[in-house]
Amino acid sequence: MIPFLDLKRINEPYSEAIQQAVQRVATSGWYILGQEVESFERQFATYCQVKHCIGVANGLDALTLVLKAWDFPTGCEVIVASNAYIASILSISHAGLTPVFVEPGSRTYLLDPARIEAAITSRTKAILAVHLYGHCCDMEPINALAQRYGLRVLEDAAQAHGAIYKGKRAGALGHAAGWSFYPSKNLGALGDAGAITTDDDELASRLRALRNYGSAQKYLNQYAGYNSRLDAIQAAVLSVKLTQLDVTNDRRRAIALRYLTTITNPDIILPPSDQIEQDVWHLFVIRHPKRNALRDYLQKQGIGTDIHYPVPPHRQEAYAHLANQSFPISEQLHQEVVSLPLNPTITDEEVDYVIETINSMGNKWQDQQGRKTERVV
Repeated sequence: MIPFLDLKRINEPYSEAIQQAVQRVATSGWYILGQEVESFERQFATYCQVKHCIGVANGLDALTLVLKAWDFPTGCEVIVASNAYIASILSISHAGLTPVFVEPGSRTYLLDPARIEAAITSRTKAILAVHLYGHCCDMEPINALAQRYGLRVLEDAAQAHGAIYKGKRAGALGHAAGWSFYPSKNLGALGDAGAITTDDDELASRLRALRNYGSAQKYLNQYAGYNSRLDAIQAAVLSVKLTQLDVTNDRRRAIALRYLTTITNPDIILPPSDQIEQDVWHLFVIRHPKRNALRDYLQKQGIGTDIHYPVPPHRQEAYAHLANQSFPISEQLHQEVVSLPLNPTITDEEVDYVIETINSMGNKWQDQQGRKTERVV
């Protein structure tokens, strides 16, 4: 069995260093903010090539706090890709703003710069660029549009730790970036954790207060803030794992290259490969029109898969008021995408087996009820 994801296996190489880091925090007597958080913030800011990193509780809070800190009037609009994960959309709603969906590129699966301008109105205040699957959005035209219309650009970099766009790291490509360190991320904690990166001194100062009840000085509250602080233990764990992020990303690239160059099944649509050395391959997402049957087949062969994501945001019950909108590219992607196993601990033999299984599917296969069905891959 090749599981889609085995977090225990992923964290095993760091076991001793993580135990030492946790013990260091446990015996320090300081568990909220403090030296461990400040140390990780400095390291991650340096890694991302920005001036500031502000640790927060999770990725959703990271995006929400930036949008709140910008203090846009309630109901103003934020443009976002229609195939983004629901957390990206929730951040806009939680900030009292209105998400405006724009279709992704059918080849890149990322926010399509060519479609953004038509969605800009007098109420538009920001563009939320989601670096989906570990690939950076095309930020040059996005930033040009933002400058032309006086908009802010917020990166959702939750899946792009270490990704590069035209020589710059994700997290340094807009006015600010929100990060998640959920355990399955390229840089994953042992629980919920997040951060914000920015070069904006004033924004960083406000965010440090907003995450801490709106207080920059104990018992003095400048803002009606939040309790969203990066846990000291998680910061210590992240500092350990950050030292190996480039190494593990290189392993992801090597696996992605194998998939891209040796999966030859003509009915599988592979992800774009023109930026393989700059992408960090958080997910390796293929497409097939009979996605569920494909997953069932692979599962029977011992290969785990996942779907990122089965339901587009405008079809979620939480956004039922948007259900009358139509985004055909996004809807097709959500019906067809399948994520193959890809993480730094997968062996070459396991990669070979995944490739061979996909390439050698017979002319017919069994459906879940055992009836003969026509081959779909």
